[in-house]
Amino acid sequence: MRCRSPGKKCCARCAPRRNGGASRSELELLRPESAEAAAAALGNGSVALAGGTELVPLLRDGIVRAEKLVELREVVPRGIDGTRIGAGTTLAELEVDQEIPHALREACSLAASPQLRSMGTLGGNLLQATRCWYWRLKFPCYLHGGDRCHARAGQHREHAIFGNERCASAHPSDPAAALLALGARLHTTARELPLAELYRLPTDDDREVTALEPGELILEVEVPRPEASVYLKAMDRRKWSFALVGVAAARFSDGVRVALAGVAPIPWELPSADALEQATPLPGTAYKVDIARALIRRALEAVGAPATT
Repeated sequence: MRCRSPGKKCCARCAPRRNGGASRSELELLRPESAEAAAAALGNGSVALAGGTELVPLLRDGIVRAEKLVELREVVPRGIDGTRIGAGTTLAELEVDQEIPHALREACSLAASPQLRSMGTLGGNLLQATRCWYWRLKFPCYLHGGDRCHARAGQHREHAIFGNERCASAHPSDPAAALLALGARLHTTARELPLAELYRLPTDDDREVTALEPGELILEVEVPRPEASVYLKAMDRRKWSFALVGVAAARFSDGVRVALAGVAPIPWELPSADALEQATPLPGTAYKVDIARALIRRALEAVGAPATT
């Protein structure tokens, strides 16, 4: 469709490049021979490229600027080996593998359109940026270094009901919520850590919502095997859209873990079903509490746990 704005300022896609960084045709593609070499190549204008389903739109809209792309497809593990999943495994591959927990299969199958699932990788999906329109349109919001969250006083129907004091954005990853409920652990180029420690709420000192160090890459995800698990998702459109609320539940011998997508700036684990009462919805997101309550009840019933919400 032809842009009718003389100044081409109707949207981020049409706006002229004036913030520095190379155009897409000028980007240099690096193909390192190992994960360690890839990690060393990051920084100083270089960003990692896996499936590209998240990065390419961010580059196109000028939200991420880069001079070099570091190709990861040949150096990050791909496939499933027992309880370990390579970070380069696509969502389409995971959704059909009967060896992985049901919650993760369901989350991957609901995470995107078929075309995007065939390209998007598990590692990339865990590092998705928020879908908040204020952030995507480059308002000077809290995540962009500003002093306030524009959504709190603006349009926020799809935003957070937990952890939303400074930033009310909602984390979009369905697999992240499933893996959080499953108690997954990450293996990176530098360390091993629980998936829960990958994420953090933004603060005045650090506006990032992930804790990866510069040059650190996710290599594998280790997923415990539960006795039962499930992932349920409420969307605006029946076919596919980002989660208004996603609920993952996993039952182990020592109890049940529940985690939510689409309700906080990071994937959100509930210490108990009753913790839903601690939600702090904005006027336009109060409906999410009711949806979450219903989905949690259904999820707990599905894994054979008592529903107390």
